[in-house]
Amino acid sequence: MQKLKIYLVDDHKLFREGLKLLLSTQDFVHHIYEASNGREFIESLSLVDCDVVLMDIEMPEMNGIEATREALRLHPDLKIIVLSMYGDEQYYYKMIDAGAKGFMLKNTGIENVITAIKKVAAGENFFSEELLFTILNNMRDSNKTETESPDSEISEREMEILYHVCKGKSNQEIADELFISKRTVDKHRANLLSKTGCRNTAALVMYAIKNKIIEIND
Repeated sequence: MQKLKIYLVDDHKLFREGLKLLLSTQDFVHHIYEASNGREFIESLSLVDCDVVLMDIEMPEMNGIEATREALRLHPDLKIIVLSMYGDEQYYYKMIDAGAKGFMLKNTGIENVITAIKKVAAGENFFSEELLFTILNNMRDSNKTETESPDSEISEREMEILYHVCKGKSNQEIADELFISKRTVDKHRANLLSKTGCRNTAALVMYAIKNKIIEIND
């Protein structure tokens, strides 16, 4: 794996410094940049070259949603992972819609952070199962979520593919699990995106949760 340049964007200095210290010991990390808010991050983007961004949501000056949108407008290939607190659920859909490739809770272990960075850097998505549970439980409690029917009915095989997508598996991993070719999985995933009107895998996972198509179990 190539060495990565990582950008930490969070307004809590102690959190940034702790995460930076933990990540700096990893062989795959080349350099770590820091910003205390979205505006500082955006203003420095023209001066630095980074691969993966760990982005907080609620920050002064410019929040994570605005910063993610602007960063991806300037650098469409940038890979952004959301680092959030339990109370940020209302912003998850906006962050995914803005283009974030994954999300996890701030109280997660460093092993999960490392896994997320590696997966997202490799072009995959990463979704904290703990966070998915939280979203699901909140939806069950509120019972206020309006569901949308997909344009075309999702087949049994596509539902199976969608389940594995929600578990964060790559197309190759899904193919190996189901004993089918990766090309077949690619086609099913493309069909799912088309039927649900989702632009990317992250949005597809959010769609599945929002419409209670998939439930992630322990």
